[in-house]
Amino acid sequence: MQTILGASGQIGRELALELRRQISEDLRLVSRAPRKVNADDQLLAADLLDREQTRRAVAGSHTVYLTAGLPMDTRRWVAQWPLLMHNVIEACAAENARLVFFDNTYMYPQTAVPQTENTAFAPHGAKGRVRAEIAEALLDAMARQRVQAMICRAPEFYGPGLTQSITNATILDRLKSGQTPKVFLRDDTLRSLIYTPDASRAMALLGNTAQAYGQTWHLPCDDNRLTYRQFIELAAQLFGVAPRYQVLKHWQLRLAGLFNQTLRDAAELLPRYTVDNLFVSDKFKHHFPNFRTTSLRDGLEAIHAEHVSAGHPSD
Repeated sequence: MQTILGASGQIGRELALELRRQISEDLRLVSRAPRKVNADDQLLAADLLDREQTRRAVAGSHTVYLTAGLPMDTRRWVAQWPLLMHNVIEACAAENARLVFFDNTYMYPQTAVPQTENTAFAPHGAKGRVRAEIAEALLDAMARQRVQAMICRAPEFYGPGLTQSITNATILDRLKSGQTPKVFLRDDTLRSLIYTPDASRAMALLGNTAQAYGQTWHLPCDDNRLTYRQFIELAAQLFGVAPRYQVLKHWQLRLAGLFNQTLRDAAELLPRYTVDNLFVSDKFKHHFPNFRTTSLRDGLEAIHAEHVSAGHPSD
């Protein structure tokens, strides 16, 4: 049994597709209101903030993938993420299930220094600190051999379907709807972006590779990094629209944050947009040389094709 905790998001959905194609027909999808991705998926509704519900969700599993997310609400992150991680670790330990944790980079320094699996945590803000806390909790459980686990870490997302990311929300979704994309602070810094289907494919591969456990892995992304200016120019070319966009300054973001809690809660991430973001996934690429990473061009072409196939006209 392979179980996905937090299966309703795009990473969970793509993971369910990949596991069904390549690994197992025996899949359990868990969320507050789970929906089938494959026709024969098992569904289980559970609240991971509840210890007993989490234990039931994990029961009988060989491998568990924690892909759950929380809304961009700082108070909820601080209150709920440590409890959620504690419940999942305890459930996996009790059920002797392997754990694959899908993590982000919020705990890393927001500098231009290349980020590897050995980068020391230096969180900026409450969300970064809580992400460091839960990653350290899992690393401690791994070190004490309470649970067989790994951390799969990804940079900023972009992708198809219901992908939720700053890049999708401020650039791609706006391009598709004929609106002007927004860029935070600067358009000339290099961005590391991971295509969501790649993240899920890589995590399925790692989760079913015995030697990968006990480690942190950076999931693979295209090393041909672009600035947001270049990214928008490429996307606009492929989507058949004008490459217009607006760079939002600090004062504009502070003003908007007075009326928008999501933007206010994202403020601690802004320093990363003032410098190159260099997420390095060489370790994964060395160990899995046959894994094909989707280029930015191919990813954007797939996103546009999905948009057109959904009945939206191509401009």
